[in-house]
Amino acid sequence: MLFLISCWSRLKPATANKRYGTYRTISLRCFSEQLLMPFLLLLLLIWTSTAHASAPFTPLMQFGDNPGELTVSYFSPVASSDKLVVLLHGCEQSGEILAEQSGLIALAKEHKFSLLIPQQSYDNNIKKCFNWFSQQDTNQDSGEMLSIKNMVLTFQKRLKAKKIYILGLSAGGAMTSALLVNYPDMFTAGAVVAGLPFPCADSLIKAISCMRKGPPQPASELSNLVTQAKPHQKFWPLLTVWTGGEDKVVNPVNAQRLAEQWVSLKQIDSPPKIIKHLGYQTTQWQDQSQNIAVELVQIDNIGHGLTVSPKQKNGGVEAPFLLASPVSGAIEIIKFWKI
Repeated sequence: MLFLISCWSRLKPATANKRYGTYRTISLRCFSEQLLMPFLLLLLLIWTSTAHASAPFTPLMQFGDNPGELTVSYFSPVASSDKLVVLLHGCEQSGEILAEQSGLIALAKEHKFSLLIPQQSYDNNIKKCFNWFSQQDTNQDSGEMLSIKNMVLTFQKRLKAKKIYILGLSAGGAMTSALLVNYPDMFTAGAVVAGLPFPCADSLIKAISCMRKGPPQPASELSNLVTQAKPHQKFWPLLTVWTGGEDKVVNPVNAQRLAEQWVSLKQIDSPPKIIKHLGYQTTQWQDQSQNIAVELVQIDNIGHGLTVSPKQKNGGVEAPFLLASPVSGAIEIIKFWKI
């Protein structure tokens, strides 16, 4: 199969986003294309049907303006649900496959919540990342930000969901930070995994610096930037932040800074409670009602990704950016949200 596929070569696009420029994809055909293509297509159809048979995803075709040019699908284990979880994938990922392998599909069936899965494309970003570092896509009601907002509100109305949660991994985690800041009243709670605070970068060069070193601003300044943009905002969603202690892609200092930014936004003055577990540590900040409002989970000896615990029921399976650990990220996030 690899030999046959190698008959076609593709030139990578020179630009990162088709909305910032144009590009062309060039293909070279093999002499045997006419004979082999029907056979290859048949194999592809068989593989696709078996790979996704366990979770029937449905495209959401009409959801209003789509300036970010994203697509979206959903999974609903029940006809209607008052709980909706939005999942934003990382670079080079399929959101649907991430939902399956992380254990979220199994958890949706168990806890009777629906999943909404926006999907980035290579046309928008050469690595299929959400453009979390582009003001065109992170400003309120602009680009990918508006596309995701319209997806969520359209599906919420269809479901009649009362509570909306959002989980993002890596670039999806950074985009989740931006969505929670831009639309805090839309979400009940969020989870940022291996992500970054918002605002951290407004260009690719700054994004790389943030990933490697963390934000140039302290948490208090990050909080001030948000409150200056939203001076009358009183409610901020619950937030759990996850990071691997050995993450070499997104510096773990980003997780610490994000949690501290949220503590400042929620005006929490009390010291956190630190709980040490086997292989990881949880830091929790309580609000004035003694409820956990912000949580930071730091996992020992784990790199860049979402943790899974294959031995647990619905604990997920090991895969790229899904890292075996004593704790399942998806299970614990659902517990934190009290779904």
